[in-house]
Amino acid sequence: MSSDRYAPRPEDKFTFGLWTVGNRGADPFGAQVREKLQPTEIVRMLAEVGAYGVNFHDNDLVPIDATASERGSIVSDFKKACDDNNIKVPMATVNLFYEPIFRDGAFTANDARVRAYAIQKTMRAMDLAKEFDAEIFVLWGGREGAETDGCRRPDEGIKRLREALNYLCEYNIKCNYNYKFAMEAKPNEPRADIYMATTAAYLAFIETLDHKEMVGVNPEVAHEQMSGLNMTHAVAQAWEAGKLFHIDLNDQYPGRYDQDLRFASVSPRQMFWLVKFLEDVGYSGMRHFDAHAYRTEDYGGVKDFARGCMRSYLILKDKAKRFNEHKEIQQILAEIEAMNDNFHLGDFDNLLAQNFDRNEIASKGLKYERLDQLTMDVLFGVD
Repeated sequence: MSSDRYAPRPEDKFTFGLWTVGNRGADPFGAQVREKLQPTEIVRMLAEVGAYGVNFHDNDLVPIDATASERGSIVSDFKKACDDNNIKVPMATVNLFYEPIFRDGAFTANDARVRAYAIQKTMRAMDLAKEFDAEIFVLWGGREGAETDGCRRPDEGIKRLREALNYLCEYNIKCNYNYKFAMEAKPNEPRADIYMATTAAYLAFIETLDHKEMVGVNPEVAHEQMSGLNMTHAVAQAWEAGKLFHIDLNDQYPGRYDQDLRFASVSPRQMFWLVKFLEDVGYSGMRHFDAHAYRTEDYGGVKDFARGCMRSYLILKDKAKRFNEHKEIQQILAEIEAMNDNFHLGDFDNLLAQNFDRNEIASKGLKYERLDQLTMDVLFGVD
């Protein structure tokens, strides 16, 4: 075992998707720069870098036009590779965004045949994932949106999405799969506007489902930060609601296209707060890196990327421990908590009778500047 204190261990539950380390570096302006890896090769790579698990879309593993015989062979080989390399499959998902049939959406498309096919494809993806004992099934509605609201009323799209989720939950029950569905929000791209743009939107939507107990969310750093939102706040809301079923870790410059950069490579301060939150509350789920290596890299660089994602998380976890043990920081936090202890509403008459001295309350500095600089000292390693 490595003596590196930041080397990943199985209990860290770090996972990557076939589509992440297997990404070939293509973008809208240029062709792929890396040769395609077979799923079994990706499994071996993940074992080499110390990952816990691998996740997949249905067609990452089994091509959409594969025959039954080809499917059987692929599944068998992949199972053997996972077993041989002690790699788990904790989560799977379905691709409802790539094929031309989904150009107007999947679950929300105007053509009822498209909606039916999308649900059928998802059911088959659930069947496939259960062959690997996956427990989480993520749903990202990448095409569930519009360029013009003239094509459908947005509330009709929501109703169609609800119908699909209710149907899939019933299938989950019928097959005794015991999946937890994790809904993944994104504000835009590839559609101009996506119906469920934020994690909070999904949290509200879930409450309208027939089986809301089996549906939660899968917040992603890039999807929150690309529109300038705070990932930690989204995760905290999901956690407080009991709906943080999965999480996608990467990094992102605000206001840009979906970049899927190496975890904590852009915003280490923001990612520190995210890691600290996950560790402080005892999040026990997978820590999935939904990110890609730079287009400049060969597969040696892809390994560096994967190791970097995990290493950065563990460094920030160590910094969170240092924050929680820092004497001056804890003294300031104790003063903050003492202010909170003064808050007792009591009955209506008691509260109405209170005399609050606004000027006295507002006259005292709160030491947030000092607290934030001490946080930076911890991150910079000069505390």
